[in-house]
Amino acid sequence: MKPYLSVRDLSSGYAGGVVLGGVDLDLEEGGILALLGRNGVGKTTLVSTVMGFVRPYGGSVTVGGRELAGARVDVVARAGVGIVPQGRRVFAPLTVAEHLAIASRRPAGAGPWTRDRVLSLLPRLGERLGHRGDQLSGGEQQMLAIARALLGNPRLLLLDEPTDGLAPSVVDQVGEVIREVGAEGMTVLLVEQNLRLALSVAQSVAVMQKGRVVHQADAVEFASSPEDRRRLLGVD
Repeated sequence: MKPYLSVRDLSSGYAGGVVLGGVDLDLEEGGILALLGRNGVGKTTLVSTVMGFVRPYGGSVTVGGRELAGARVDVVARAGVGIVPQGRRVFAPLTVAEHLAIASRRPAGAGPWTRDRVLSLLPRLGERLGHRGDQLSGGEQQMLAIARALLGNPRLLLLDEPTDGLAPSVVDQVGEVIREVGAEGMTVLLVEQNLRLALSVAQSVAVMQKGRVVHQADAVEFASSPEDRRRLLGVD
């Protein structure tokens, strides 16, 4: 099966410095892939380069057969790629309702994710519509970041450390949301340090070391191999 997201020999970095040194990665349509690795190996740089926040030095990024390496963020978004960025990045002075209204500005009938449907999936946001971004808890901000991304009706969703700093109960809620969008057929690339969550929602995993993907496997296979987890991640 031809991958929906295909990354080939991708190199990227900042101010001339190299962070990604030739990344190869495949993600099939409708699949959930967990991108794993220790801090500083290039996971966020990979996601940022795919999204267009960082321009690559070389290589290829195709989404649905369309070459997007080096494309502007707006071009990547119009090609059906959405992102839940690390750190949430909600706008402090805007209310939840205002965030959702801005994210909903798209042609009618563009996709299944509407304001009402997002609020049914994330009911806590419906209780906080009049609250500003800086009045929300960390978990509520993360749910808002996810809602904002879903309202763009992406076909490929990038989630960068969505459970970072969240309470265990909220981590479980994030996991349920990922399962829900995956069940709807959305393709998901999940960058995650919480190995338990990652292995519970993903069908496949890829492990990065020193700016490269060094291992890609079925998630169940990886979960049943403590040797691989110790060798690649240093954890049991």
